[in-house]
Amino acid sequence: MDTISRRSLNRATLERQLLLKRAAVPPLDVVERLVGLQAQDPDPPYVGLWSRVVGFRQDDLTRLLYERSVVRATLFRGTQHLVSAADYLWVRPLLQPMLDRWRRGAFGRGTAGVDLAELAEAAAALIGAGTLSRPELGRALAERWPGRDPVALARSVQGLLPVVHPPPDGTWGRRGTTPFALAGHWLGEAAPTAFSSGDLVLRYLAAFGPASVKDVQAWSGMTRLREVVEGLRPALRTFRGEDGGELWDLPDAPRPDPDTPAPVRFLAALDNVVLGHADRSRLMTADQRPHVIVDAALTVDGFVRGLWAVRRSKDVATLVVRLFAPLSGAEEADVAEEGGRLLRFTAGDAASHEIRFTTVT
Repeated sequence: MDTISRRSLNRATLERQLLLKRAAVPPLDVVERLVGLQAQDPDPPYVGLWSRVVGFRQDDLTRLLYERSVVRATLFRGTQHLVSAADYLWVRPLLQPMLDRWRRGAFGRGTAGVDLAELAEAAAALIGAGTLSRPELGRALAERWPGRDPVALARSVQGLLPVVHPPPDGTWGRRGTTPFALAGHWLGEAAPTAFSSGDLVLRYLAAFGPASVKDVQAWSGMTRLREVVEGLRPALRTFRGEDGGELWDLPDAPRPDPDTPAPVRFLAALDNVVLGHADRSRLMTADQRPHVIVDAALTVDGFVRGLWAVRRSKDVATLVVRLFAPLSGAEEADVAEEGGRLLRFTAGDAASHEIRFTTVT
């Protein structure tokens, strides 16, 4: 079994994530290639696509949401994701056991003693063929179950039922209550499929591999995938990581030379490329890891070197770059150049743009 270096893992992941070179492909194809985009907040998926797609514009994703080609829903790890409608229809049923566990952990105490089948039936009747905001749904459910936390009741529905959050939810700059719609009404009822957990593992490896079983589980939130991956062994190639652990991959997936140049990238907040592995050393150090679950990451030569945020003050937009360690002069120039492009994308309406470098404290 060949050993694969940390730097080789880095380049393989960046290549599959379209972070070595922006691709001239439709944004919908990228959403599917990445098996969705983490979308806890509305803006990060736009930044995630901008960092990967040549000439990406904000309207490109907004249009997909309104066309119902892409949907926002509670999926992997019990978090909000944008996925293609086609993927949602088969991925959501596979995740049901994980979502049941997520719901119990997050809202089980608030719904103790509530008949969950009755709760799901009541929520489906209230939502009907239209949309209902989460607060509206919570209040209506609390009328049926007096004394219960409306938030726990409404949020539980995200795990119990296949619901999506239609636009304007999930669109650039949008803030407000989350609308609920039944996926069967928004997208049409799903036809029976033969998709399995193995299919999801293969999709993951295509976007994030080479990877371990623990990596797949960390990304998806699913458990007990060892048997699933072992069943795929004849169709996969295996490697040893530098730590001696077994890594799995598609035989013909790209694994670039570890010295392949990697350009500066401003990653979206909570981008799955930084969350999608249990062992994240292919992109960052252990000390950096706690920071990237709070702030958006900056990569230089393929590895996390800092954090970033755009601050608005009147008519000035400032890109604040906080570095873990100093950059060389050439690296800082590259960061400033890419940062200028980021400011034009995220704050094109500002009268002026500034870039400020500081350190992570």
